[in-house]
Amino acid sequence: MPFDEFDSIDRKIMNTIQAAFPLVAEPYRAIAETVGTSEQDVIDRIDALRKKNVVRQIGAIFDTRKLKYQSMLVAMRFPEEKLDQAARFLNRHPGISHNYERDGFFNLWFTIAVPPDRSLEGEVEKLGKLTGAESTRLLPTIKFFKIGVNFDMVKGKSSATKGYRPDDQGVTSDTSPDITPDVIEYVKVMQEDLASIPRPFDSHAEQLGMTVDQLFARAAELVEQKLMRRYSAVLHHRRAGFSSNAMIVWKVPEEQSEEIGTIMAQHPAVTHCYQRPTYEDWPYSHFTMVHGTSDEECERFGNEIAEATGMDERQLVYSLREYKKTRVRYFVEDEFIVDKLLPIN
Repeated sequence: MPFDEFDSIDRKIMNTIQAAFPLVAEPYRAIAETVGTSEQDVIDRIDALRKKNVVRQIGAIFDTRKLKYQSMLVAMRFPEEKLDQAARFLNRHPGISHNYERDGFFNLWFTIAVPPDRSLEGEVEKLGKLTGAESTRLLPTIKFFKIGVNFDMVKGKSSATKGYRPDDQGVTSDTSPDITPDVIEYVKVMQEDLASIPRPFDSHAEQLGMTVDQLFARAAELVEQKLMRRYSAVLHHRRAGFSSNAMIVWKVPEEQSEEIGTIMAQHPAVTHCYQRPTYEDWPYSHFTMVHGTSDEECERFGNEIAEATGMDERQLVYSLREYKKTRVRYFVEDEFIVDKLLPIN
């Protein structure tokens, strides 16, 4: 969807809600005051953007590791005739938040998170057998350098100048706050999509037996504890005008890992930057995600990163089809129990 599909008010609204959706009793009124329109106009515009699947979801983003979950990126290869069926099977897993067909030998890439009482490697192995994957590579995070998806809808470019970098660097932190039953209930309510009504948080507070002010105070506490990263909207980057998505993978010498990763993360087009394991058939340790309005723009980003780092051994692995992009849904594991599923024929 081209940028000229959106007028200036739409773009300002998208910029506001993806950065930090206001945690106030009447959030759409607050947004209206920021962008210069009425509360009802904001609600109507967001509803229209939802119908076009430009705005996917509005809700809380929690830190997977702080909630004691384990997560990783997984690459699988399927025969072309089985790819679609396998991808749709995997989409049913509540811990799989991103699932893409990409070009190259490994043609399906997904992220998965599971609670601490499950084996992440075991879960992936079972999923591989059930779907008939020909090959699988486990790519857990060794080092985070940046997580910061943000698109400047006014200027029409990726603008991930600031990123979230977890403290615990890919491992479950022993110093994380206890995940008590009240935290679990709060997460389960706040992770759900927000209604387009003038006072949408009233029902959240009612479900939790809180006042609205207590709901927001609890959110501030969880942000302070880094259990919650922020409350915001998720945009469909392609439908918002960013039609090209490239995972640029880099071969980086181990002794330069930290230095190079830090430089890569500084590029404003890089929304995610990680160090991951390498294999004999996959020598690429550093992953940088970029989004552009064209493949040529993504290639330009790759050239700029190469010039800044002095690294040149890379591949641009493009997204060909998006099967799923959402947030992980926590504490709903009973919705999908791998051991009870039948394999794909």
